Formats: sequence, structure tokens, C-alpha cells
Amino acid sequence: MAKRREFSIFSLSFLDVMACGFGAVILIFIVIQHSTETVSQEINLELLAEIKELEVEVLEETENLVELKTTLKETDDEIVTTEDLILLILNEIKVLQALIKEFQDSGSSHAAAIDALKTELKQLNEEAASLKGSVAAAEQSGVDSRSFIGLGDRQYLTGLHLGGEHILILLDTSASMLDDTIVNIIRRRNMEDDDIRASKKWQRAIRTIDWIVANLPVEANMQLFTFNTEAKPLIPGTETSWIRAADREDIDQALSNLQEIIPKGGTSLHHPFALARQMKPVPDSIFLIVDSLPTMGFTPGNQTSISGSERVGLFGSAMDELPLDTPVNVILFPMEGDPIAAPSFWRLAQITGGSFLSPSKDWP
Repeated sequence: MAKRREFSIFSLSFLDVMACGFGAVILIFIVIQHSTETVSQEINLELLAEIKELEVEVLEETENLVELKTTLKETDDEIVTTEDLILLILNEIKVLQALIKEFQDSGSSHAAAIDALKTELKQLNEEAASLKGSVAAAEQSGVDSRSFIGLGDRQYLTGLHLGGEHILILLDTSASMLDDTIVNIIRRRNMEDDDIRASKKWQRAIRTIDWIVANLPVEANMQLFTFNTEAKPLIPGTETSWIRAADREDIDQALSNLQEIIPKGGTSLHHPFALARQMKPVPDSIFLIVDSLPTMGFTPGNQTSISGSERVGLFGSAMDELPLDTPVNVILFPMEGDPIAAPSFWRLAQITGGSFLSPSKDWP
């Protein structure tokens, strides 16, 4: 009988399998370890690049801060210089007052000299008041004549040029400034006065005026006319004169009067444009805040309704009343039922060398 062979698990084949398994594990470990190092190096490079960008931004902001501090120091120096000039003018005023009193007390005939001194005294007083206004404005809001912060303190790239020595602002106060739709305009104009003034569109127009005035150069002269079926200044009696942007008392009075206006009536561009032509000197720049084409000329028509083509004709004839070579910057709050308004006012801005802006409803 044949002898049975003994079985052993530690045969040559088994050892080969085990060796292959261990080799595979080692190979996987080597591959995973190398991949981890590669990813780690890539992450480190990205972090270093971000750190470098942040360092550059910090350096740029530091340089900007230095420039702002330099500008602030220069502004402070200008304020000090202006204050010194005011003191000199006040001393001159005292000297002139003493001379006038001396001439008057002497009883001799010095009427011509006294009149000349009074004229010079008036000029010095006006100059001192102007310089005081400039100092107050500079301390209040840097290079702007007033301060204005819109909703959320948002800044817009408007393209509007606010420079010039004589700036005229024309504000539409017709009934259409109450809302964007005809139905709501009719409904709103039958409300109480306070509810009419609280119209979102009208309050937006008031904020626009405040924004423009706040961004005018301190040394500029300005005037603000409202217009519907007629045109008139916000400060009565100043139809052909200018107001200094640094004169806070007059500016505050004009803006206060604006708060009391109730938009009503039709729209005539003939009246404000003709009034602008009569001003001496003529405006360097005109800002027109409006929402639609005109519905009348110098006088109301007999018809109860007006077509789009007729309104375009009125717009064209109104342009003939504008002063020559004066840029017109248009801020349009469009309303329904007047699709020709936007291209017409854009064309007006292009012809005169001004700007055209139809801003979002949360501006300014």
C-alpha cells in the first residue's frame, strides 16, 4: 500500500503569492505617498501666490493712504491760508468803517469819497462772506459744496460733468413727475398734498437735485428753475441772477422751497430754455431733470389730447430757445406711453455736447 504524502501550506507557490501581495502593498504605498506630496506642494504654491497678491494690495492701499493724508494736509493748509486772508479783509473793513465815520463826523463835503468807501466796503464784505462760505464748505465736505449720501452709500459712474462757473439746473414739476404710469398719476394727483409730495418718483427727483448740488464745485455759481406750464426760480426774484454754490443760506432756502412744491400741470420746455438764454452770463452747463416730451409750447393748445408726433414737434421748437454752445446734461425718469422721449433727449445731449443718463430707480 502506497504511503500518503503530507500536505504543507508553506509551499513554493504559496510563498510566491505572498511575496507578490507584499510587493503590491509596497507599490501602492509608494504611489499614494508621492501623490500626497505633489498635492501638498501645489497647495503651498497657490497659498504663496495668494499671500503675494494680498501683500501687493496692502502696499497699494498704504500708498493710497499716504496720498490721502497728503491731500488732507494740503486742504488744511488752504483752509488756514483762507482764514488768514479773511482776517486781513476784516481788518481792512474796520479801517474803511473808521474812515467813513471820520468823514461823516467832520461835516465837510466828502459825499463822493464816502460813496466810494461804502462801495469798497460792500465788496470787501461780500468777499469775506464768500471766503467764509468756502472755508465752511471745505471743512464740511472736502472739495464739494454740500454732502450727500444716497441709499446704501452707493457710488455710480454717471458720466455727468459737474464742472463750470455757471451751472443751471432745470427740474420738471409737471403732474407726470408723480409716477411712472398714467393710471397712478391720475390717482396720485387727487390725494392730499402731503401724500402727493411723498410720491416715490417725486422724492427721487428731489434727491437728484440734492445730489447735483452736493457735487458742484465750491467756486461755482448756480441757479435752479422749476418748470411745468411756466418756469420760475426756487428763490423768488432771482430769475436772471446767479447763486454762489458756497452760499449755504441761499442753497438751503432753495432746497427748502423745493420740498413745498406739488407737481401739477403740463410740461413746457420753451419757458425754461428761454429763461436760460436770458441769464447773464449764459450757463456753462445745464442739467435737465425730466420724464417725458413737452405737451405745450409757450401757451397751452386748445386740444384736450396731443399725439406723439406733435410732442416731438414741440420738443424740436423748444430746442431753438436754448442758449448757444451750452451743454445740456439730461437725467431722464422715463414714464409709460412716451417711447420717443429717450431717443429725443439722448439726441439733445449729443447735439449740445452734454451727457444722457436714465438711472436705476434706487439712484441716487
